[in-house]
Amino acid sequence: MEISNDAGLSGLLVSSEEEKLCTGFGFTEGPVWVAADDCLLFSDIPGNRIHRWRPGTDMAEVYRDPSGFSNGLTIDAAGNLVACEHGGRRISRGAYNAAGGDVARRFDGKSLNSPNDLVIASDGAIYFTDPTYGIPRPGGTVMGDPDAVQELDNQGVYRVTPDGSLSLVVDGFAQPNGLAFNPDGSVLYIGDSQDSIIRRYDVAADGSLSGGELFVDMSDDDRRGVPDGMKVDEDGRLWSTGAGGVWVVDANGERLGVFEMEEHAANLAFGGADYSTLFLTAQTSVYRVETSVRGIAPRSRG
Repeated sequence: MEISNDAGLSGLLVSSEEEKLCTGFGFTEGPVWVAADDCLLFSDIPGNRIHRWRPGTDMAEVYRDPSGFSNGLTIDAAGNLVACEHGGRRISRGAYNAAGGDVARRFDGKSLNSPNDLVIASDGAIYFTDPTYGIPRPGGTVMGDPDAVQELDNQGVYRVTPDGSLSLVVDGFAQPNGLAFNPDGSVLYIGDSQDSIIRRYDVAADGSLSGGELFVDMSDDDRRGVPDGMKVDEDGRLWSTGAGGVWVVDANGERLGVFEMEEHAANLAFGGADYSTLFLTAQTSVYRVETSVRGIAPRSRG
């Protein structure tokens, strides 16, 4: 592991070396810790599978095959797995170890682009990003229908209420990707991978978003990587994959440092017994790094 721009980051890491947990995948993404089963789930997007890794092993078993070319994953308050599926162009939800059904697939009568990442608010509403990465393009990997085309005129961020109502809460992004709530749910961070920025939105009581000021700007950083997966720890620090590795930024927008591993990580999630282990999905492999902070478990007050 290499740490750059260290302004406090090294003090948040118990170890200065990452540990490779399992390998041999096409491109790993969407990690989520499942406390009820003491395991990590993650997507292998081109492999069209969700895998499950258990502590003490150096291999991952297949959890779901096919996965709908899933990307982002999370667990809701009832223990269901909620997934973003590029292939199905949908958000799915299903009981743990069961198939998923539709939560959202169309907006204003048009197919979604390719839902990418998601978070669940304290009231149970699902927020998700909808870039075009899963729609076939020259030189890209076909995920689902090879003839699929973009039907919507934006790449936005959506909200699904507990009763199933779908609304567009913010647009104007080039390619929205990762997103994360602050500890009390009053702020939502949203990253744009194409523009290499992260914006900060205030979350109103009705779930609407306002603000959108620039929080992190990586656009002038020519190192490998862009804002993608992100999580927030209990003290409000944002951990985001990005240019040069994983960025850690405090709640005031001050960068605490960046660390890079053997493989460049695309996404991350806190987990383990006390949520102090940072799991990272990085191309062909999955890693972990022990930290001195605690992440926020997927939860909902209901």
